[in-house]
Amino acid sequence: MTNNMKHIQFNNVSYEQWKEEAIKALKGKPFETLFTPTTDGITLEPLYTQQTVIEKLGDQLEKQISTIRSLKATKDFSSAQQIFGETAEQFFKNIEDSLERGNQILTIDSRVLFDWDETNISRLASILENNPFKLVLQDKNDVILTVFEQIEPSSRKQVSGYILSKEPIKIDNYPNVRTISANTLPYHYEGANVVQELALSLALAAKFANNENNFAEFVNKFYVNFAVDTQFFSEIAKLRAFKILWKAFTKAYNAESNIAVPIVAETSLRSFSKLDEYVNLLRAGNEALSALIGGADVFTVHPHDVLVKPTDKSIRIARNVILVLKEESHAASVLDPSGGSYFIECLTAEYVEKAWSLFLEIEDAGGIDAYEESGKLQRILEEVTTARLKSIEARKHSLIGTNIYANPEDDFNVETNPLFVDVKRLSTPFEELRLLYKNLQPKISILTYGKLKNFKPRADFVSGYFATAGIVANQSGEIDSIADLLNWINKTDSQYIVFVATDEDTKTILPSILENKRKELIIDVAGRFKEEEKEWVEKGLNGFVFAGQNLVEKLNAIAERLKGEQQ
Repeated sequence: MTNNMKHIQFNNVSYEQWKEEAIKALKGKPFETLFTPTTDGITLEPLYTQQTVIEKLGDQLEKQISTIRSLKATKDFSSAQQIFGETAEQFFKNIEDSLERGNQILTIDSRVLFDWDETNISRLASILENNPFKLVLQDKNDVILTVFEQIEPSSRKQVSGYILSKEPIKIDNYPNVRTISANTLPYHYEGANVVQELALSLALAAKFANNENNFAEFVNKFYVNFAVDTQFFSEIAKLRAFKILWKAFTKAYNAESNIAVPIVAETSLRSFSKLDEYVNLLRAGNEALSALIGGADVFTVHPHDVLVKPTDKSIRIARNVILVLKEESHAASVLDPSGGSYFIECLTAEYVEKAWSLFLEIEDAGGIDAYEESGKLQRILEEVTTARLKSIEARKHSLIGTNIYANPEDDFNVETNPLFVDVKRLSTPFEELRLLYKNLQPKISILTYGKLKNFKPRADFVSGYFATAGIVANQSGEIDSIADLLNWINKTDSQYIVFVATDEDTKTILPSILENKRKELIIDVAGRFKEEEKEWVEKGLNGFVFAGQNLVEKLNAIAERLKGEQQ
């Protein structure tokens, strides 16, 4: 009998039916555990349905989708790869190579290792005259700005690009160079969440628009600059939400029609790590795809080793991330690929609502400068940063290769690329732990009791725990008697051990271990034993190793004890 998939129909299932089955699958855990709170102040639901969208948006759904689709500034997702080079000759050679191999927009940070002398400025002028660019400046006095004086007046109308700086830049007779940017990167690296980035982008736009005499002229010079992080769906919704917020913003200035502005973006270095740096490739690919789906116009993929020193190979791979995504996914050929997704549409709407509310709060406070001077901006950013770091350090949020699935033998370069030395990264505490334990060179062991099948899950957890600090802990293997345990303890040259057994065995055996251990030996136990904690600590137990605790604080505390013993 032929099975014709075209004629197979599935029964409609209500949310309540799905919820009932989900509760069964949870086996006693509360249904609420399926809801996920985020650092954006939004709770993600386990299931989004058509009814969810109707309840959230109603007849606003079509308006939301049409607004997003009408405000795409370009028809492309342009590659804007950064140019590197230690010498002027290498730098300009890399520009040529970049253009030949598919780069569409030249990203040039003015901070280079060579001088922007008259010769190099002249060479750059001839290149920018014929190729789109993104210039990253330090201030309005940046010497690289003299490049615009070198371009012939008759050619200036054909020059196109973006100038990224803290304050708007004034250059005359360059109608296709956007010089006013709502650059949210500094706030992103101070810890800003999606809602805050969106609100701050509007607050910057308001500040700059109010300083211009003509709103239409302002819009023609304006663009927004975002960093795209690893939260895939959130970042898609962020870029979509900006377009809706932007339309509301322009209405306040009596704009009569939809005015699209370019969304320029790049991979976030906040989640990049020097540890297992090839995982940065996965992060970059994830971020680039979310930016493509979200509707960014221009995008930069940072090489996976950019935190130290990018190579020709890593630069080529980074450039190809965008080229492959465009060619293989065909998402660039689709207007608003995520449009109509119940989840994305609800998330977009929530970001719009919360970001607009925060934007109005900033404006009521007197604008972004007054809001920052009052200390309110720093306070809300610190709150998010603290919450995010605690989540990372407790391994509730994963940084693969850094705080989970870490390779203890992985080495890394302690030097940081000067261009990104001020970026506040989530992996920094773990990189510092690696250096700390590398200098200490402690002898650490895992003491296991019972059969392998009984202690292996906990032993693997403890092993992975110390791997984040670059430690390969010695394991005792199966020991099935207290006498053998005590004999092992007396013979070991370890300075610190973690005792691993089942809860029942731990409660039975640990008191004997504590009574018979040598005084200077530091012992922790795997697991959380709240009822026995006080008694065991009084008898000489150092503490506990368990899931959910702040790993960085724990390992730093252990290091301090080890230092004391070594001295």
